[in-house]
Amino acid sequence: MLKNTKLYKFYEQVKQEAQKVVWPSQKELINSTGVVLAAVLVFSLVCLFLDYGIHSIIQILLNIGK
Repeated sequence: MLKNTKLYKFYEQVKQEAQKVVWPSQKELINSTGVVLAAVLVFSLVCLFLDYGIHSIIQILLNIGK
């Protein structure tokens, strides 16, 4: 009875698809993690410098009238 329901068929298909997943090796995982961490670090530094630069420009513009 349960094997004919849509929900049961859905979970069976999910199970079949999950068995097809190919997980990365430990070396690939470590390399990918390193790339992501490096990209986050670079992006964070770029945002830091842009924020500091914009802050400085606004401070200069606000001090012009004084």
